[in-house]
Amino acid sequence: MSKRSSLAFPPARFLLSALIVLALGGCQTTSLEDVTGALGGKSETAGKADAKADVRSDMDALRERYRAKPSDPAIAIEYGKALRDSGQRAQAVAVLEQAVLAHPSNKALLAGYGRALADNGNFQQAFDVLGRAHSPEDPDWRILSAQGAALDQLGRNEEAQQYYASALKIVPDEPQVLSNLGLSYMLQNNLPRAEQVLGRAYQRNQNDVRIRANLALVLGLQGREAEAEILVKGDLPPDQAAAKVTALRQLLAKKQQQRAEK
Repeated sequence: MSKRSSLAFPPARFLLSALIVLALGGCQTTSLEDVTGALGGKSETAGKADAKADVRSDMDALRERYRAKPSDPAIAIEYGKALRDSGQRAQAVAVLEQAVLAHPSNKALLAGYGRALADNGNFQQAFDVLGRAHSPEDPDWRILSAQGAALDQLGRNEEAQQYYASALKIVPDEPQVLSNLGLSYMLQNNLPRAEQVLGRAYQRNQNDVRIRANLALVLGLQGREAEAEILVKGDLPPDQAAAKVTALRQLLAKKQQQRAEK
């Protein structure tokens, strides 16, 4: 391992533990949006409760469809995604693994299985499976970006950036890919480059809360907390804005503590 890699790895470990896991459904790296959900403190409204009831009803219907036709790839993909979205990561892996065993060449199944593996923390296996879902003659930028995200979780940032570059050749300035690339630079402690790339992503899609949160984190890590807090707040209601600012400050405090302990 090079000296540069050994120096870059501890910050990556900190950030990966803080940012939890990759959200590969849209090939977007998990960010402050998800962390604030955990720190939360937001009261659940009646509307949200009704929405959760609808989700449970949909899940029950999907489960019955899957039990009736467990070998149907389309149903397995839909059920697996619903399980992932509801946080049942191990169950999603199990469902999609069985489907892949029955249909080993189904690329849509392989892509879903790879994302489920990444959600569950199986990053090397996810990278390998996603490679089977990808055809060089018919490249898919989403899978390339997802493979890059898995490599970032494995600490292989330079390799990850090659995958993002390949994805950007297909979809130049795609905000999701740029956001992942920016976080990859952040994991290397290349904060100015991370800010530049995340700034491009933000200009392309200013409404994406994850991109805003990722950019805010990079700004905060450079000591520009006021700018970061303004970006995080966005046009959110005061209680949600306060929760996100609190989460951002906690992440930055952890980072400062880590630097002090070196």
